[in-house]
Amino acid sequence: MTKQKLRTAITPTREENYPEWYQAVVKAADLAEHSAVRGCLVIKSWGYAIWENIQRILDGQFKATGHQNAYFPLFIPLSYLEKEAQHVEGFAKECAIVTHHRLEKGTDGKLVPAGELEEPLIVRPTSEMIIGHTFAKWVESYRDLPLLINQWANVVRWEMRTRMFLRTAEFLWQEGHTVHASKEEAMVETRRMLDLYAAFCREYLALPVIRGEKTDSERFPGAVNTYTIEAMTQDRKALQSGTSHFLGQNFSKSCEIVFRNVEGNQEYGWTTSWGLTTRLIGALIMAHSDDDGLVLPPKIASAHIVLIPIIHNEESRSQILQYCDALAQRLQKVHYDHQPLRVIVDRRDMRGGEKTWHWIKKGIPLRIEVGMREMQAGQLNVYRRDKAHREATPFVEEEVCNLLDQMQVHLLEKATQFRDMHTVVIDNKEEFYRFFTSKGDEIHGGFALCHWNEDPAVEAKVKEDLNVTIRCIPLDVQAQPGKCIFTGQPSRQRVIFAKAY
Repeated sequence: MTKQKLRTAITPTREENYPEWYQAVVKAADLAEHSAVRGCLVIKSWGYAIWENIQRILDGQFKATGHQNAYFPLFIPLSYLEKEAQHVEGFAKECAIVTHHRLEKGTDGKLVPAGELEEPLIVRPTSEMIIGHTFAKWVESYRDLPLLINQWANVVRWEMRTRMFLRTAEFLWQEGHTVHASKEEAMVETRRMLDLYAAFCREYLALPVIRGEKTDSERFPGAVNTYTIEAMTQDRKALQSGTSHFLGQNFSKSCEIVFRNVEGNQEYGWTTSWGLTTRLIGALIMAHSDDDGLVLPPKIASAHIVLIPIIHNEESRSQILQYCDALAQRLQKVHYDHQPLRVIVDRRDMRGGEKTWHWIKKGIPLRIEVGMREMQAGQLNVYRRDKAHREATPFVEEEVCNLLDQMQVHLLEKATQFRDMHTVVIDNKEEFYRFFTSKGDEIHGGFALCHWNEDPAVEAKVKEDLNVTIRCIPLDVQAQPGKCIFTGQPSRQRVIFAKAY
């Protein structure tokens, strides 16, 4: 007897084709669409609202830790980028370059570039150099330090292979840049911001992340140390979700960020940079969504509740809509996570079932269907998106925030359990290669905790053979010496290997 396939709103399912499922979820939730410019997105209102919430929360946290916002130019003179050798080498293949400043009609009547610039301008892939040259003018004395600045901006990195939110030619981000009087202060800042990112992902995105340090080959170009937070997606791959860099004095020397110390001597500043991007939207999609569409953690959701009027005839329309409007006004006076509840009344003239599936695919945390029967009975039901879509709870207005909290906790617990289930300790090369090689219906892949001898050649060989990289040297795993599973040589501690986006 053939098992009947469960009908889902998203085709293909995660099991059938995970990359295509991801694209289908983005489209069905109306988060974004491809633009006329290759590799660039149009982020639509429902998706941009998520970014606005991320921005609002993080901006408050940055300011609470003493950082101030500023804005710096989109264009960076090529000569600035060339001053830091590792930096320019790391970004050279991704740079978009402006060489002309106007258009003119050619002999064939078509527009052609004209007015060649004296010096090419790089469309910022990151802002260390342009901000560093500005900081050099702002910093004179130890009394000017620490200098704690954040920028909300867009950047351009000319990616060859793009995927919505995860890797695009242009993306939105924040980038923090700071200058300190000592190495110790700069290191404290680097780790503090990494911890802030990790706590934000857990508390607001319900996304468990692993904090760790990148290896030399994965380090940010020009940095002394790069620290990362790594999430696991539902296809058991890693997704770098934020980074924090200790830059030492490298960029200070390139940009001449010099200050007089307490003794009156000239000294180079110690700098950091740190950032996260709209990639976080891709991270939460891949961590929580299901085969019916998007699932949004309540604390970051575009809206919290939708009221769906179920109208069978014109006589009841006015009465039901008035009831929904009055209920929405009451709910909007309730605060959740220090903000008024975001409530939508779906007034569209379409069948109730269509509306229901529309909001299931968009991932709104709670929905309430209101018809004459519910009004007359004086009993409404609330449906949680993280539960089966037919599972309802009697609606009690005072309990809405508790329901949202329960959903937030449930999503974090579920994602954490999934990550832990697919994180394994491996102590020999053969098992390692089997773990990252799919065979038939067997489930393979995830995070592998293994000993490694810190040889970049070994790291490169694993990447060549399996497309597996060292995601980080974890900070939360106690360092215990052992033997490298590839060479048998001494290893100071285990590192995390995984396939990654």
